Amino acid sequence: MKTKQQVKFSQTHKKYVKSLKKEKTLVIFLQILLLFLFLGLWELFAYTGVIDPFFFSSPSKIAVTLVDLFSGGEIWMHMGISLLETILGFLIATLLGGLIAILLWWSERARKVAQPYLIVLNSLPKIALGPIIIFWVGSGFSATIVMCVLICIVITTISLLNAFTSCDQDKILLMQSMHASKFQILRKLILPSAIPDFISVLKINVGMSWVGTVMGEYLSSTAGLGYLINLGKSMLNLDLVMTSIFLLCILAGGMYALVNLFEKRYAK
Repeated sequence: MKTKQQVKFSQTHKKYVKSLKKEKTLVIFLQILLLFLFLGLWELFAYTGVIDPFFFSSPSKIAVTLVDLFSGGEIWMHMGISLLETILGFLIATLLGGLIAILLWWSERARKVAQPYLIVLNSLPKIALGPIIIFWVGSGFSATIVMCVLICIVITTISLLNAFTSCDQDKILLMQSMHASKFQILRKLILPSAIPDFISVLKINVGMSWVGTVMGEYLSSTAGLGYLINLGKSMLNLDLVMTSIFLLCILAGGMYALVNLFEKRYAK
């Protein structure tokens, strides 16, 4: 038999869950409404001549270009190359950046020595390294991955290092008083406490890795969505440029959704 207090609590909880579902549904509805409103106004302004479709394209022209690209079949190759370059750069930068952050946390002296160099590297415009990267590793696939890694790795290292060093010192002292080794402190305290920051780094790296991929393809590639953007620019074909950007948004959104799934699974 449930008491009156338990029944009241159950009803209150149901109302709270129902309100959360309503709020989530409303947010999704408003997001979709905003998207369609933007596309509708864009199409209307292009059709009525408020904006010049030659310079701004339009949703209908993008749709026509999409059909042409997919009917030709070559777009799958460009999308696949860009996606592969981005995923490889994303994984390499995240793993290397995490490893460097662990090593710098492990050695305070190394951290003090490396810190100013990390700040300088983070402030350096990576596009300036493009010609050097091409000389070092050649053009195309390798150069794009290196560019992607360079853009992501420094911010990954700095963010995770800050997460490691901001861990509660009282908890560290408690583990040290129990004769825990540094490796045990890292495995049982530092890394678990940094999971939220690691998720944030993954979300940042999704966008930054795509920036690196497009920059690399823009500089020295003959395939990929960045190459198509550069090709459209050189041909004054804004429809191709906007279509390539649209496909980039779809792929980046898919990667971000995967990171969100990872967050729901592990960030508890």
